[in-house]
Amino acid sequence: MMELLAAIKARAQGLETELAARRREFHQHPELSHQEERTGEAVAAYLRDWGLTVTTGIAGHGVLGVLKGGRPGRAVAWRADMDALPIAEKVKLPWRSQVAGVMHACGHDFHLAIALGAARLLSEFKDRLAGEFRFIFQPAEEGPPVGDSGAKGMVAAGVLDNPAVEAVCALHVAPNLDVGHIRYGPGVVMAGADRIILTVTGKSAHGATPHRGVDPILVTAQVLNHIQGFLAQRIDTRSPKILTFGRIQGGNRFNILADEVILEGSLRYLQESVRQEVLQGLRQQFAGLTQATGAEIKLTVEPLFPMLKNDPELTGQALRILQTLLGPKRLKLLHPAMGSEDFPYFAARAPGFYFFLGVRTPGGRGHALHSPDFNPDEAALPCGLTAAAGLLACLAEPEFPSLAPAGPVLQEEDPGTM
Repeated sequence: MMELLAAIKARAQGLETELAARRREFHQHPELSHQEERTGEAVAAYLRDWGLTVTTGIAGHGVLGVLKGGRPGRAVAWRADMDALPIAEKVKLPWRSQVAGVMHACGHDFHLAIALGAARLLSEFKDRLAGEFRFIFQPAEEGPPVGDSGAKGMVAAGVLDNPAVEAVCALHVAPNLDVGHIRYGPGVVMAGADRIILTVTGKSAHGATPHRGVDPILVTAQVLNHIQGFLAQRIDTRSPKILTFGRIQGGNRFNILADEVILEGSLRYLQESVRQEVLQGLRQQFAGLTQATGAEIKLTVEPLFPMLKNDPELTGQALRILQTLLGPKRLKLLHPAMGSEDFPYFAARAPGFYFFLGVRTPGGRGHALHSPDFNPDEAALPCGLTAAAGLLACLAEPEFPSLAPAGPVLQEEDPGTM
């Protein structure tokens, strides 16, 4: 197995130019959630060229590529998300987005290039490999599901079944981690998230006679203050939780009291008990404000993503593989991040391993994800491909291969946000 891993690592380095070309192609032609038609078609064409069995149109524009090794073994899967964000790119490079107001600002172009590279690389080595490899190209990770779309829809469509996948893996680029480094965790990796909608209903009146109405904008200001005080002093400060609002809408004229204000935000948590405590406490706070102000305050909670938890046994196996491929000094232990995504739907059906790939130029300053200035270093692509292909090759073996024991791992100080 060590000889095979060395060959995979060498081949990954040889594909660096092709990886960058693939990444730039996807970066120039980004597509929003539920619109990934061109991306899906390009992915399917590449997979067919390399001899994989391809299924398209899964949960929207999702694609599944299947590769069988030359020996019996386990079924394993790799997931890559495909969608972009409604952000106008500011990076002035030849391969910048050609779609106005749309950008791969979360690194999904990197994820696509690495997954396709792994499919190509393993297809070249298939006679030496065991098992079955499933490459899952998922739509609608960034946007809320519409029907059976996104990760939940692909799982429902059976991409992890027949035969049942015994391990599913994925990565995400990390702009606060240097190229060539990987961050991982053995348990909770990312927070669960809910979409929070607050509707504050008052009574409209002329701005000159506010006493004849109930001002929902004034009440909204009180709501926001009460929320922050409640989170700071009523919930154990040792329990991670974040509640932020990204949108407030209300009113239609400067001299008329609005009749309604709507706030939209997100609640993120690392423990279900904390989530329940926050939601119950907020309802109590709003009941008191309703009585005090005369406004109606309605709380609507839409669950988005469960907490992302890595399988401990699979994580231990992955750690040994990654240390063999990259060396222990390139691995850092992850403190759970408060960002969220939909990979937990895959990890709920099969043991999952999710990790972060550094894309910051050493000595440089990485721009944040979801930023119009986001510009990951393409030197990270071969490292990501080495990790992906090496993990899949080892995990598909009928018995876990003999590798050197895992050594000490550096402690990560700042997990950042995803």
